[in-house]
Amino acid sequence: MTTPFDTPDWRGMSQGDRDLGLNNGVHVPASAELVAGWDRLSAEMRAKYPDHLDLRYGPRERNRIDFFKAAEKAPTLLFIHGGYWQTRAKESFALFAAGPMAHGINVALTGYTLAPDATLDEIVAEIHAAIDFLAERLPALGGDAGGIVVSGWSAGGHLTSMALSHPKVRAGMAISGIYDLEPIRHSYLNAKLGLDEAASSRNSPMTQAGGVIKPLSLVVGDAELPLLRKQTADFAGHRAKYGLPVTYEEIPGANHFTIMNELVSPTGRITTLIRQLFERTAGPSS
Repeated sequence: MTTPFDTPDWRGMSQGDRDLGLNNGVHVPASAELVAGWDRLSAEMRAKYPDHLDLRYGPRERNRIDFFKAAEKAPTLLFIHGGYWQTRAKESFALFAAGPMAHGINVALTGYTLAPDATLDEIVAEIHAAIDFLAERLPALGGDAGGIVVSGWSAGGHLTSMALSHPKVRAGMAISGIYDLEPIRHSYLNAKLGLDEAASSRNSPMTQAGGVIKPLSLVVGDAELPLLRKQTADFAGHRAKYGLPVTYEEIPGANHFTIMNELVSPTGRITTLIRQLFERTAGPSS
């Protein structure tokens, strides 16, 4: 739970270096090809499980949930996609339901309005609305109504941390997330996000005193950008400082995209951590 030794202080970086230090697409030249593969396999997954697609939880176009049923009365994982809150869509992430579903875990994938069409405050509120909707409808969908585990990748990791406070959330599994938004506010990414200091602070779990007393697993690839590795390591340290339940792991050899192999595989490390979160929180929702 220590900051990587090769991590510079973002405040001392030039604008260009800071932007590059947050640009996963440039850092992983094969990312476009990898994501194209995600799209193809996700389309196959959606075709395989067509019964509960695009369930509308709110009034906006992206306020939809895909629900993939693994078994009757099974627990449910809610997955939140990434894309720095301004790109990508739930439809590209359906393939990652395969790992948890192999262990009898239902998987729901939620969409949300992207910046600049929504502020970060509005995006966080949409995630909470999606959880409200899903929790209410789980019995009708055939799922266990005893609360859900939330997971997300990249920006979805941040939204996972922000969803932990929801009363129907049992635990969280955040993958390669952002937990202090100040580096984002001072980068090219803020052109669409439009964060000011106050919005950055209230949406940064790492700047809050304490946090939610629910289990949170944090993972990041050890081949990821140093600034992103630092985000996860620092947030793990923050939770440990306040005595909040947390686990922290770096996935050997994984970059920001290949880390997701650990979720698509039934034997992947992230899949295993999700199973453990369900086991640790079995019973009524906290």
